Formats: sequence, structure tokens, C-alpha cells
Amino acid sequence: MDITTIITQIFLPISLAIIMFGMGLTLVVGDFGRLFTYPKAVIVGLCNQLIFLPLIGFSIILLFDLSSSMAIGIMILALCPGGPTSNLITQVARGNIGLSVTLTALASLITVFTIPIILSKAITYFTGETGVVIELPIVQTMLQILVITVIPVSIGMVIRKKNEGFALRMEKPMRTASTVLFVIIFLLVMIANKDLIVEAMKEVGLATLLLNLSTMALGYITARAFRIKGKSQISITIESGIQNGTLAFVIATTILNNVEMGLPTGAYSIWMFITGGILMWRLGVSK
Repeated sequence: MDITTIITQIFLPISLAIIMFGMGLTLVVGDFGRLFTYPKAVIVGLCNQLIFLPLIGFSIILLFDLSSSMAIGIMILALCPGGPTSNLITQVARGNIGLSVTLTALASLITVFTIPIILSKAITYFTGETGVVIELPIVQTMLQILVITVIPVSIGMVIRKKNEGFALRMEKPMRTASTVLFVIIFLLVMIANKDLIVEAMKEVGLATLLLNLSTMALGYITARAFRIKGKSQISITIESGIQNGTLAFVIATTILNNVEMGLPTGAYSIWMFITGGILMWRLGVSK
């Protein structure tokens, strides 16, 4: 087992599960109940992730006149919203964690079905190849969501309910630990994929930066347009602008068996950690 496999298949999932447990310590059931009593923020966030992100990705492809492989790679990214990293950034940036976790869970479940349909059409459009069938491992994907996201958050919430004093005392240490883990994950991802990332930045560095910034701007603008403020506005901004790079890379390199299509994800990971880190520092760590 090489270092890349150890990082991506063992260290990252464990680290993200620990981070999600820390989030659970800050949540109560009412945090989720309010979202479905007043669902505007959830609807706006999901529309951004499932409708507008693919449209922005497609527009960027046309703007930069990318090759078919790079175009498909960008589309894969745009079709993979959210992920545990967005939850981590939201926690440290003092966003609405309940909203962030809800959007991640719902988008992850929905995209299991939407990615194969839209991606197959994108491949046909950019390559002319018809009859391409994309099959995502539905059960495996749902189990990953449960193990990395839902179960750790639920355990943290149970502990919060049983011992609120302990949970409140752990809030600041867990936020600090999450920040440290974020930096470690960033460095390990860079080390494990250094050759891929250098090549990716040459090919689609500017295009992926624009994808990251424009989708974050989308989240901020739509939240303001619908009068969603404060912590929920932070969450929608982050959830709209931070994509699930891990899932995107798996789709490109494992399901489509094309490493070149994974290059945009390599470049995007740089910008995601940089912009996410800035948000964490400005909204969370520096306060």
C-alpha cells in the first residue's frame, strides 16, 4: 500500500469523521428542525449545488475553450457539490453547521442519481461518443456518507444531549483541532499528488480558480437575494463554492479510468484549500 492510498483511503476518512464528531458536539436536534420548518435556506443551497453549479462549470468550459478531457473534468467537479471539507470550513468559519450538514447529506444522496445522467450527456457533447454508461456505486456512496458524516455527527449530538457542559467546553478545542487537521490534510494531499497538481495548474489553473470563486460568489449573492443572513449565509456561500474533490477524482480516475480527466480536481484542490483557509481565518480563527 503506497503513501497516496494510505492518505486517501485511511487517514482522510478518519480525520473527516473526527471533524464531523466535533461538529456534532455543537449541534442539537432543533438545529435541523428549524431548517425544515423554514426551508428557504435549504432550497436555495440545493438549487445552487444541483442546478447553477453545472451551468457555471459549462460556461467556464466554453469561455476557456478547453479540450474534451479538461472539459469533462470540469463538469465532473461541477456535478460533485459539498463534501465533509465544506462542513469543516463551515464549522471553523462559524457558519450554520446544521444547514451545512443537511445540504451535504441531501446533495450527496441526490447526486448519486443525477451525476450518471448529466455526465453521460456531457461526455457525448464534448467527445461525440454515444452509449457511455456511468455507474456510481450507490450503496457504497451512501455507506460512505453514513460512516464519515451522519454517524459521527449523531454521536456528537448524543454526547451534547447527555453532557452539555462537556460539549460546550470542547467546542473551542475541537475548532482548533479541526483547523490543524485541515492544514495537515492540505499538506498531505499536496505531497501525495505533487506531480499531478503541477501539471494540473498548467492546464486548468485559471479555469478552476474561476470555478471556485464564481460559485462562492453565487452562494453569497443568492443568499443575500433571498434575505438569508448571518451564519446561514456563510454556510450557503461555502457549500456552493467548495466541491467534493475526492468523489470527483474517483469518478475521473476509477470509474472513467482517465487520469487526465482528474487534472482539474488536482488544480481545484489547491484553490479550495486556499480560499477555504482564508474564510476560516477571517471568520473563525481571527475572531
